[in-house]
Amino acid sequence: NRVALLIAMLEKRVGFHLMGDDVFVNIAGGLEIDEPAADLGVVIAIASSFKNVPVDALTAVFGEVGLTGEVRGAMQAQGRAREAQTLGFKKIIMPASNTTGLERLLGTRVVGVRSVEEALDELF
Repeated sequence: NRVALLIAMLEKRVGFHLMGDDVFVNIAGGLEIDEPAADLGVVIAIASSFKNVPVDALTAVFGEVGLTGEVRGAMQAQGRAREAQTLGFKKIIMPASNTTGLERLLGTRVVGVRSVEEALDELF
């Protein structure tokens, strides 16, 4: 399953040692997510738990994550970023390839990342 692949990537590419741990991912309301753009959010949630450091509640995260830890562009990225701004998020971590044209989101810092490592450095 997708979460197992993301955990394997965190172990191999980022150096997290999760094999001996139980990792549970709970999506609000019991929804099933088949959207690859949720990958980066799942990875950041696992990293937050592993490091025991919370992510700021006013930070939104999205992007597809590949097996080598690269963050790939997401469909409808500009719409997602604008909606995050409308909802009051002050920082958006998203694929660097999708940031064109989003420099003018007033009051919101848009951070484009190319890898999971870049996202982790930005957040932790």
